[in-house]
Amino acid sequence: MKLSYRPYTLELKHVFTVAANSRTTTPAVLTQITYEGYTGYGEASMPPYLGEDPQSVIRFLSKVNVEQFNNPFCIDDILTYVDAIEPGNTAAKASVDIALHDLVGKLLNQPLYRLWGYNPQQSPFTSYTIGIDNREVVIEKTREAAPYKILKVKLGRDNDTEMVQAIRSVTDKPLYVDANQGWHDRNEALEMAYWLKEMGALLIEQPMPKEQVDDIAWLTQHSPLPIIADEGIKRLSDLVKYQGAYSGVNVKLMKCTGLREAQRMISFAKAVGMKTMIGCMTETSCAISAAAHLSIVTNFADLDGALLISNDAFEGVTFTNGKVTLNDQPGIGVTCL
Repeated sequence: MKLSYRPYTLELKHVFTVAANSRTTTPAVLTQITYEGYTGYGEASMPPYLGEDPQSVIRFLSKVNVEQFNNPFCIDDILTYVDAIEPGNTAAKASVDIALHDLVGKLLNQPLYRLWGYNPQQSPFTSYTIGIDNREVVIEKTREAAPYKILKVKLGRDNDTEMVQAIRSVTDKPLYVDANQGWHDRNEALEMAYWLKEMGALLIEQPMPKEQVDDIAWLTQHSPLPIIADEGIKRLSDLVKYQGAYSGVNVKLMKCTGLREAQRMISFAKAVGMKTMIGCMTETSCAISAAAHLSIVTNFADLDGALLISNDAFEGVTFTNGKVTLNDQPGIGVTCL
């Protein structure tokens, strides 16, 4: 059983957080684990706030020796070993986790959702992101998002009300709000929560800086909308520590080390009465397809990462009028292009 890797760069079709019509790239590393003629695919996508880059991922992967295990079915043993190599490196670890799950599914000739006993007909609708911009661009991007039934609007600047009003001039679709830690005063945040509820928002993601735990907990207690953690909760240990501060958690494979821990986080959150969202970074259909299997058992899905890139290296999960649509291919269900 061998692990190999190759660098890859994602080119964005749309960069909603910077000037209109600009282009940028997000680094990623694709991994492969081979065993008895089968290949499992994985991905590490590296947004800046995770503190990883292609060099750090490749350096970490060079330390991974999966050949010491007799077969890939000892998933828990293998991933426990990988996680213990050194702290951090969550995207690098996720790439191994995803590839390993994909490989096992292929060896058993079954998609992950079937191995886990999930019903793909119960998959949710994904949101589609509208980034921070001026009114004209927001209106244009909202119209482009016509196939999607839920919009995710990025807020946290000084034009929050303008952003929402621009969207509302075009559509009355429900909104997921992501303030990106942009609000600092809890009373003003509460006022925004009530206004956003009137405007058709369903939740607010990471409204305040993650360090303001007491203010976030107060807001969660008083808000008419669920307060969902993103940057504030990355791994299961964070979820256990901060469970009372939030109404729910946005679970992302790149920040929690992959599917194994994501499943555990979702199960724990449900057990303590928290809402669950499966989210993503800017990723190819490899990581998005992997996460899509977990969308079946979450309350909300935000899996539009591969929809925003121009050079996807895989074919996998699709979206039918915005609904997450899993195929019956084995493993995570992707084909490498």
